[in-house]
Amino acid sequence: MTDSPQSGANQPSHPKDTLTMRIFAGLVLGFGAGLVMYYSRVAFPDAMFAAWVQEYLIDGVFLVFGKIFVNLLKLMIVPLVLVSLICGVIASEESKSLGRLGSKTFVLYLLTTGVAITLALVVAQIFDPGAGADLSADFEPYAVKERPPFVQVLINIFPDNPMQAMAEGNMLQVIVFAILVGIALNHTGQHGRRIGAIFEDLNVVVMKLVQLIMQLAPYGVFFLVGKVFAEQGIDLLKGLGAYMGCVLLALALHFTLTYLGILTLVARLNPLIFMRKMRAAQMFAFSTASSAATMPVTMGIVEKRLGVKNSVASFTIPLGTTINMDGTAIMQGVATVFIASAYGIELGMAEFVTVIATATLASIGTAAVPSAGMITLAMVLGQVGLPAEAIGLILGVDRILDMVRTAVNITGDAVVTCTVAHSEGALDQAIFDDPDVVEVQPG
Repeated sequence: MTDSPQSGANQPSHPKDTLTMRIFAGLVLGFGAGLVMYYSRVAFPDAMFAAWVQEYLIDGVFLVFGKIFVNLLKLMIVPLVLVSLICGVIASEESKSLGRLGSKTFVLYLLTTGVAITLALVVAQIFDPGAGADLSADFEPYAVKERPPFVQVLINIFPDNPMQAMAEGNMLQVIVFAILVGIALNHTGQHGRRIGAIFEDLNVVVMKLVQLIMQLAPYGVFFLVGKVFAEQGIDLLKGLGAYMGCVLLALALHFTLTYLGILTLVARLNPLIFMRKMRAAQMFAFSTASSAATMPVTMGIVEKRLGVKNSVASFTIPLGTTINMDGTAIMQGVATVFIASAYGIELGMAEFVTVIATATLASIGTAAVPSAGMITLAMVLGQVGLPAEAIGLILGVDRILDMVRTAVNITGDAVVTCTVAHSEGALDQAIFDDPDVVEVQPG
């Protein structure tokens, strides 16, 4: 590559990430619009006016455009994972390197989840958020969904119908299928190389489509955030302030100590540059409360702005989206202590160990969609003898917390990806260290 003017297509046109600034503006404006709608109904309690705001704005314009944007992103999840992962396996060439990559990634994800739940239990024990909880309040008990047995979970990882797995968005099955196809292409000589070239071209097309959809991100963020705060307001935060404070504190500590610690001490990478480049993905995750919907954004940033090779990112990001639920694990730890304290039940060391083990292992296969952690929380509570119906106590504020912990989850995906890539010699240090690099347009 030369530094000639002809190469300017691959150079940043602006020193600042304008898309990130636009997304941030959409987030702030959405927050403001949501509060205006919420408090306008309080200030003008006329039933007709409140019904109009609810029907035509909150459940109309904001719901429709927010859902459309999320659907457009989800549209890209399966094609992105399938095509990108096949290309990544082809690029790895050797099954040994793929096995080494998978082992490092899996261990790091489980390790960070274990640290997250442990940290949450420590914070919750220190501050005891359930000490003043009033269980006489009227709350709707949580309807516990039946979970499949662990044996069935293991069986379900391997697809019997890959088309059905793609149609249903079963990401673990899609990942397994893509890996097998990539390995097969590596072992079929000339035929495999021809088909592999087609997947490489498809990968360019898919990434371009992601970029086109991302131009709508500021508007999507505006409508998504606006709807949440139009429904929730600020007053909701007061009743469960202690619980929310503990969750947010644990998330902040895990973010700072665990993630940035791994990045600095293990990978020897600059955390400030990392944080600057991840802002767009974090704001997007906050807005959607879905790791899956954010995955195209996360993968694009990790590859184009952090310098991770596709052979690594195409494996670690989809896997992290599926099994790396550190934010959810933190919520489960704090919620367990909160509910136990509210019911006057004391948890001993054996119960804490059970919570850590259950929450860590249960993160595998948890769907990367909003509020999916509630199913896992019901399982955790059941393991220590707490009523799962008490989840209803915290459901009112879970949407807001879900937004924050999703941002933490995708940050963890990126940290593990960068760390593994650095250890495998698959990270371009020059791209990572350049604070002004913006996403390179494919093609």
